[in-house]
Amino acid sequence: MKILVLNCGSSSIKYKMFDMTTKEVIAQGGIEKIGLKGSFLKLTLPTGEKKILEKDIPEHTVGVEFILQTLIHPEFGAIASLDEIHAVGHRMVHGGERFSKSVLLNKEVLDVFVSCNDLAPLHNPANLKGVNAIANILPKVPQVGVFDTAFHQTMPDYAYLYAIPYELYEKYGIRRYGFHGTSHRYVAQRVCDFLGVNPKGQRIITCHIGNGASIAAIKDGVCVDTSMGLTPLEGLMMGTRCGDIDAGAVTYIMEKEGLTPAGVSNLLNQKSGALGVSGVSSDMREMLAACEAGNQRAILAEKMYYYRILKYIGAYAAVLGGVDTILFTGGVGENQFECRRDVCKGLEYLGVELDYELNDRIRGTETVISTPASKVKVVVIPTDEELMIASDTLEILTKA
Repeated sequence: MKILVLNCGSSSIKYKMFDMTTKEVIAQGGIEKIGLKGSFLKLTLPTGEKKILEKDIPEHTVGVEFILQTLIHPEFGAIASLDEIHAVGHRMVHGGERFSKSVLLNKEVLDVFVSCNDLAPLHNPANLKGVNAIANILPKVPQVGVFDTAFHQTMPDYAYLYAIPYELYEKYGIRRYGFHGTSHRYVAQRVCDFLGVNPKGQRIITCHIGNGASIAAIKDGVCVDTSMGLTPLEGLMMGTRCGDIDAGAVTYIMEKEGLTPAGVSNLLNQKSGALGVSGVSSDMREMLAACEAGNQRAILAEKMYYYRILKYIGAYAAVLGGVDTILFTGGVGENQFECRRDVCKGLEYLGVELDYELNDRIRGTETVISTPASKVKVVVIPTDEELMIASDTLEILTKA
């Protein structure tokens, strides 16, 4: 079965196509700048070569159409006909409390999904555009929704509720939902397979560290807590997001700067984090280069960035009653040894012993980077959210 996976953002569409007989990726790429000048599709050929195809893409339906045309292109294509697409799996960001697992998409499901738009006004409508585009172009092809929030629905109420009047939770659903759930679920399962252990009895802390970043506490294979909240803003310091902040500081800034709710949201989501503190970049590679050049604000931002990760790992070790495995994934977690090194230096009290020489060499490969004597396994596991989405899609259609 060939399954196309779509991840539709507000101005982008990422895609991967899998032959699920072998789980081989047979096509992948993405469209950028939808609705803007200079829109293009960048794809990866089987040789690994990158190819850029420029086209005016005013909205998502045109974008999805362009992806499908590219998939059957005589030079760049991966399939002979669109009839070879047996299903489409979609990354869906916010499912609220209604979705604790992936589901076959139909009108009833999509109506519920639309009701969650207030919780993710930038992401959910974009996800829906991708679903509607496929429905228009390939109306007979089944579609499956895989929700970022679903994996975290196992959190107990005392972990997901905020200490605000309970009526606000009842009226508006204000609570911790968490994100990156598909990634946390994939790596938590994969690390158990990699280590040859049963998820039952395992206490795992998964650190998805990238431009967006979150940490999850996983016990017996299910999530019991996670760092992101009602929105992806809460928790760790990120590329442009501030992470945890005193709500009183937010209202103080609003008053002093004369900001509207939209203005303060833009400040905290787009202008803060590593970018805001360093004044250099939201990209950790560029920030590390500035650190090496002696930029003091970049050095401060780096310390803050790692400190937040360390603090959450310590908190979740307490929540779990100890920890068996600490896992790093995401663009930074998989590829930047400095992050793993500096965080793990603060975890020696837990019995963590990092193999520093091995850690310095690892970039994006499944590896145990702790020493044999370490009481806690420290592991790098590259995430594969698209494979998780494709696997869910296959499972749902097989059972249907």
